[in-house]
Order: sequence, then C-alpha cells, then structure tokens
Amino acid sequence: MRLKRLYYENFRNHRFATFEPAEGITLVYGENGSGKTSLLEGIHYCALTRGFISASDRDCLSFLSDFFLLDSNFISDTEAPINVKVIYTKEKEKQIVVNNGDVKPFSTHIGQIPCITFSPPEMVIVNGAPSERRRFIDTAISQINRRYLEELLAYRRVLNQRNAILVQLHDHHTVHKEMLSLWTENISRLSAAIVYKRVHFLSLFFECFKAVYEQLSVREDPDIIYHTSIGKITPDISQDMLYGLFLSRYEQTERQEIFRAQTLSGPHRDDLLFLLNNREIKKYASQGQLRTFLIGLKLSQHRFFYDTLGEKPVCLLDDIFSELDSSRIGDIFTILESCGQTIITSAEKRAHGAVTAIPVDSLHHLKKR
Repeated sequence: MRLKRLYYENFRNHRFATFEPAEGITLVYGENGSGKTSLLEGIHYCALTRGFISASDRDCLSFLSDFFLLDSNFISDTEAPINVKVIYTKEKEKQIVVNNGDVKPFSTHIGQIPCITFSPPEMVIVNGAPSERRRFIDTAISQINRRYLEELLAYRRVLNQRNAILVQLHDHHTVHKEMLSLWTENISRLSAAIVYKRVHFLSLFFECFKAVYEQLSVREDPDIIYHTSIGKITPDISQDMLYGLFLSRYEQTERQEIFRAQTLSGPHRDDLLFLLNNREIKKYASQGQLRTFLIGLKLSQHRFFYDTLGEKPVCLLDDIFSELDSSRIGDIFTILESCGQTIITSAEKRAHGAVTAIPVDSLHHLKKR
C-alpha cells in the first residue's frame, strides 16, 4: 500500500497543503511546531478514521475554521486505486467517503489501508498503563482480522450492559438474577474469542519480533507474555477451554462483582508483559531500551502484516530517531529499505542514500487547490 497524494484543508496548522511522498522512504523535516506530525496524523485519519494523537476531531480544526478536509489517493500493491476523503464540520458528524461511497460504520474501513505508526506519545505502550498495551494489540489484530474487531465492539457493548445489571443488583433494584446469568454467558463467549485470538496472534507475532530485534543489534533476550485475569494459560489453549474458564471465573466472583458493581475479569483487565533478560522493562529498562523495544514492536508489526495480508502497510514514523545513536539509526534505515513506503518526520535533514528529503514548508500553498 502506498499514498500517492494527500490534500489538507484547514487541518491543524495546514490551511492548504498537498503532500506527495516518494514510493520508498520520505523524510519530512522542519522546525518544531511546523506541522510535521500533523501530516502523519492526516494520513492516519484516512487509514484508520482517526488521528494517532489523543485528540477529538474538533481539535484538528485550523484556528477559526468550521471544517477540515482530507482528500487522499492510495494505491494497493495490486495497483487498485483507493480514494479516501475525511470531512468534518462543527455542525455535522465526521464523514468518511471511500471511492465516492459513504462508509458506515467507520469500523468497516479498518484494514482497507494497513498502517503502522510510531510517535513519542506511544511510549506509554511500553511504560504506561495496561490499557495502552491492550489498545496496541487490539489495533494490530483489528487491521488483519475483521471478526476480531466485530467481537471487540460486541464485547464492549455486553460489558456495559452487564455492568449496568451489576449496579442494579448492588443497589437492590428489582432485576432478576437470570438476567445476569444471560449476560454472563454472552460475555464468557466473547471473552474466550478475544483472548484466544490475542494469544494466537502473539505466538506468531513474537517470532517476527525476535527477528527484527536481532536486526537492531540488541544483545538482549526479549520476551512478551500475555497476562490474563483468569490465571496462567498456555498458547495452545482452545477457545472452548477458555469459555469454560471464564464462565467458572464469573460464577466464582459473582458476589464480589455485585458488591463492587463491576465486571472484574475479562479481556478489559488483561495486560502484556514486556521483558528483557527475564526482567520487566517497565520497571527496569532505560529510556533507550524502552524506545528500542517500542520501535522493534512497530517494525515487527509491519513485517507480520505483510506476511499475513500480502500487502505492505504504510509506515508513519514521527520523530523516531530522537535519543538514538548513529549505529541504531543505521540499523533502522536498513530495515526500512525493504518496508515499502515509509514517511518519517525529523527536526533536521538526515542524509541517507535511500531517502527523499522534503522540507515541510514546501508543502503549503496559499490558495485552495
């Protein structure tokens, strides 16, 4: 997959801008605050219907603007053209248009344009709360497995409904216990399906990760362990066995859940443990080790997606070289040379044989296209 052209109008600090990246590695450079990250965020909107920075659609409007427009042209590895428009106005909800057809719900667009990102705020994946690591694995699997995304959305709805019943039972409102049993069965089936796919994904993904980590010239032994709210499980566990474990767990903790008025077990409580030499990196790793681990995760994601989908994702790497030495930067460039289209932002121009360098200021124009 590659981006041929993207037109920005009233998107953050891009009043009018047009970006046409190279097919290989494009490096966009310029001063801090010049709009480099916003360029990548616009591409991410077109691929995944939202920005990769935690901001609302309204926050992406240029100052004093009532709407923003992103109009992109992609082409797949099989030469199929894909036009994606993202239109947002203050008065109406966001609109996604793909090849002149409205997309609803937006989740149906996920996976059509595979995309990998790295940005400094994503360091929370390796050193932040468990929810950040769950978001990482959920986003990764959702791009290659539509059934998983559907089950994840269904799980969130069932979880909310079950929690509402637990609140009613806690407050002694009139509600039949049979209702709780019904939602417990539903959440057990969805929990089993989600955890099964997460564990299966990790068992395959980790092989890619180990190979990429070795290419980064790291003399450390990495590991990734899936930590569940139902105890230790093995990678070869079946979905039916997981269903039984979840059902049993919910039955055992029913009284406690009613007392606390919330669901205490399930995929929304799970975590990924990242290890180096059998030590949890969140507790013991340096900033350089944390950053390298995250870069390894992201580059491995690209390789895994390509192996699974037969389509090379677009790589969006924001300020990836910060705090890295020249040797590690060279390793990353070597890996990226085989990754298809990669767009990197940097405060300074970096010389490398395979890189097309573009100053961010050259992308702006004064008038509407």
